[in-house]
Amino acid sequence: MTAELIQITGISYTVDESTRKYAIKKVQHLFKYLPRHAKKSVSVEVKLEEVNHEHGNKYQAEMIFNVPGKLINAKDSTGNILAAIDIVEAKIQIQLTEYKRTSIPHIGRRGIMGRFKHDAKREL
Repeated sequence: MTAELIQITGISYTVDESTRKYAIKKVQHLFKYLPRHAKKSVSVEVKLEEVNHEHGNKYQAEMIFNVPGKLINAKDSTGNILAAIDIVEAKIQIQLTEYKRTSIPHIGRRGIMGRFKHDAKREL
C-alpha cells in the first residue's frame, strides 16, 4: 500500500523524518494482516505525542485503522517513541488478525471434530 493512505501527526511533538519513515514501515507491515476487501479502502492515522513533561520525556503512540465496518485502534506510552510504535504495532496486529478471521467466512470456522482429525493426522 502507498504512504498516501497513512497520516502521521505529532501532538506537542515534532515528528522527524526518521521517525516518520519508521512509522510508515511498521504500518505497511500491518497491511498483510488485512483481508483483500479491506486493503482497497483502509485509511490509517498515527498520532505521536509527548506527554508527562514534568517527570521526564514520555512518549505516547496511537494507531487508528479505519477498515470497512470497524474502527481498530491501539494506544501505548513508553520512554522511547520508537518502542511505543513497536508496542502499538503488536497490539494492532492481534486486532487485525481477529478482524480478518471474523470478516472472512471460511477462516477459523472449523468444527471441533475437524481439529481433532487434523491433529491426529499431524501426529502420525
